[in-house]
Amino acid sequence: MLLADEQQIVSWLTQYGALAKAQVIRLLRGKTPQVAEKIVRNLKRELMIFDISGGYYLGIDPVAQPDQRVILAIWVLLQFADKVDPMAHYPATYPAQLFFLKEDMGYEIVVLYDGEQHLVRLLQPRDDLRYIFVLPRVSMAQELVLPDVPCLFATVDYNGQEVPVVKFYTEERGAGDGDN
Repeated sequence: MLLADEQQIVSWLTQYGALAKAQVIRLLRGKTPQVAEKIVRNLKRELMIFDISGGYYLGIDPVAQPDQRVILAIWVLLQFADKVDPMAHYPATYPAQLFFLKEDMGYEIVVLYDGEQHLVRLLQPRDDLRYIFVLPRVSMAQELVLPDVPCLFATVDYNGQEVPVVKFYTEERGAGDGDN
């Protein structure tokens, strides 16, 4: 029988497919990186999860291909990790990648690439739902026809590092770091 932390990892990898190992370690909030690494090693030893791409990613299927949109959405989710229950996030309905609950409010993370601005029209806004748009460049926000609910924008920049820098921008200010 799996321990609670092990069950969470298996659940995340089942929901999202392969994730970066650094993301799995960080999703185990409240655990030191050393303890989280040990939990991951135990799951690998039991053949519950596998290294993918030389160990950069983890998955429950050794031939899984990571979905880069989901990877970006998880990096954004991790910015809220201390305010989101470890099991209160889920895959979302297209075109969004991820849904999470924070303080009784629903958030959808939508990763858009250049030329995909039209996908915003497919969203189904509600009063109890907010959107976080992950964009390759913040200037792309000006090209979006936004839903009539509060929206945040984020960029994810790896700068050659394993763990990227996530910056938030609000629609009111248009540009600049937000502390949301």
